[in-house]
Amino acid sequence: MVPFLIILGVLVVIGIFIAGVYNSLIGLRNRVKDQWAQIDVQLKRRFDLIPNLVETVKGYAKHESETLENVIQARNTFLSATTPEEEMKANGELTNAISKLFALAESYPDLKANTNFMSLQSELSETENKIAAARQFYNDTVLLYNNKVQMFPSNIVAGLFKFKEEVFYEVDETERQNVSVKF
Repeated sequence: MVPFLIILGVLVVIGIFIAGVYNSLIGLRNRVKDQWAQIDVQLKRRFDLIPNLVETVKGYAKHESETLENVIQARNTFLSATTPEEEMKANGELTNAISKLFALAESYPDLKANTNFMSLQSELSETENKIAAARQFYNDTVLLYNNKVQMFPSNIVAGLFKFKEEVFYEVDETERQNVSVKF
């Protein structure tokens, strides 16, 4: 009878351990999804600002249509992305296109003085800062989750219940390069 109680006690402890690890993995996975949603909110705000910014610039820089078209194309590429990985790649392209647009604006003093443009540029810069902060929180959350998925003994529970690692939001190679604007 005593060995049975010891075995039962060990099984209960193992069950409680597995349940605790499983619940923490679920919680971390949900935090990763929540942090990705926070990035999406800021990206949506950015995309809503872009058409207004492009229209404002069009009036001043009619012969710079290629830069404006690249911004709109990059925005549309992001909107058609279906996975976080595609969104990350498209976001890098959009960031690069917006940087070129702001660099282009430097060549047009009247545009730089336009209050509508200045307001849009300020809002977009603020949104870019929020996106950067959201990326950082997302990556911190992914780190916690991936550590839990990979580290012993929680990796055993993660493997049993098929928890997969999440991808970090990494800077695309094009974002690492300086923006070159040619006139």
